[in-house]
Parts: sequence; structure tokens; C-alpha cells
Amino acid sequence: MLKVTDLHVSYGAIHAIHGISLEVNEGEIVSLIGANGAGKTTTLHTISGLKKATSGEVSLDGHNLLTTDPAKIITLGMAHVPEGRRIFSQMTVQENLEMGAFIVNDKTQIAEDVENVYRHFPRLKERYKQAGGTLSGGEQQMLAIGRAMMSRPRIMLMDEPSMGLSPLLVKEIFKIIEELNRGGMTILLVEQNAKMALGIANRAYVLETGKVVMSGDAKEMLADDKVRKAYLGM
Repeated sequence: MLKVTDLHVSYGAIHAIHGISLEVNEGEIVSLIGANGAGKTTTLHTISGLKKATSGEVSLDGHNLLTTDPAKIITLGMAHVPEGRRIFSQMTVQENLEMGAFIVNDKTQIAEDVENVYRHFPRLKERYKQAGGTLSGGEQQMLAIGRAMMSRPRIMLMDEPSMGLSPLLVKEIFKIIEELNRGGMTILLVEQNAKMALGIANRAYVLETGKVVMSGDAKEMLADDKVRKAYLGM
């Protein structure tokens, strides 16, 4: 479904991504794990068109994403839940969700999709008139995921969804990710909580200083001594 081949990305003189290649098949949860500065967020930004690649290929169902406008990428069925949530803090919960449907012209569909988000996140329904910036961290993360759901994506890129959340809320967010996946959503997950990420993923890639240093079955990685010592603190 998503294919990244020999991707290179630079920030000025800094060569951030060194020839990354990865694949995400339809229906999978694939995790990207690695330390801070490994290039995980840059990889997601390049896939979704927020950052220009120096060279390489990125395709979604055969469409070349590197030559596609980011707004057009959404219409191809990809949504991005960014690191730090990036909700519209002055807008209400309802308005944030409606912003996620900016490519949709059908008001009936938008209303249906808002209700679908509220089914997944009952807490957001209770706060639908509340400004996004007044929500708790966990509720803001739910809102960021809900907003991404509004474009009816087939694949969702998620960047550090557990960041800054309590262990209880982290479990809740990961349960939601699994729910979305069971409903047919393909997910590429960047996550520093490697244990949780590998626990729900089908496959995983380990990034170090802009390179893929290991890839394979997520459950096997959980049991791998090198991975456990380097990323799981075990």
C-alpha cells in the first residue's frame, strides 16, 4: 500500500535521512521505533508531503507522493496525526472535527463522520462545545485522531500518540489504535514507547541516525535481546 524506497532527506547541510526503505501493507500496523533524533518524525513528514525529499521514492497505491501536493495526498486516502497534537486550540471540539473534513462537500457525510468519531470517543461528545485548548492532554490526542478520521483515510500516520500522557491514558489511546485497525485502518506508527508499539504492531522498523538498522516481525523484536536492551530498558 505504502512504499518508501531509498529515501534521503536533508535540512540544509544536515543529512537527516540516509536511504530509508520500508513498506506498509494494507491492514497492517507498522511501527517505527528509535531514539530521539533518529529521523522518525522527518520520515513521516516526508511521506505526507510536509518535508521535501532530497532523493528516493514514496508511493501510495502506485501514486508518487513526492510530486503530489500535501492537500492532494489527503484525497488519496492518507491522514497524518502530528506529534504534539496540533489541534486548533481556539476552536471547539466540533469545529476541529469539521476542519478535518475540509475536502468533503457532503454535509450529510460530515455529520455522519462526526457521529462516528463521537462513538469512538464519547468524552469528545460530552465536550463538543468546549475549546480544544481547554481539553486535557489525552482528550486533545483523541481529538487529533478524530480530526484525522474525518477525511475517511485508509492509512493513518501517527506520530508519538502517547507523548506526555499518563500510563492509563496511554493504554486507552493504544486500545483505540487497535480498534481503528480492526475496523480496516492501516497504520504507520511512530512511537517512543517501544514496548507498547511493538505489542500492537504486525511489523516494525528500527531507526538509528536516519538509517533502518533492523526490521521484522514486531513480536520477534519484543523478544530480541538487542532491542530489549536498547529500546525497552530490559
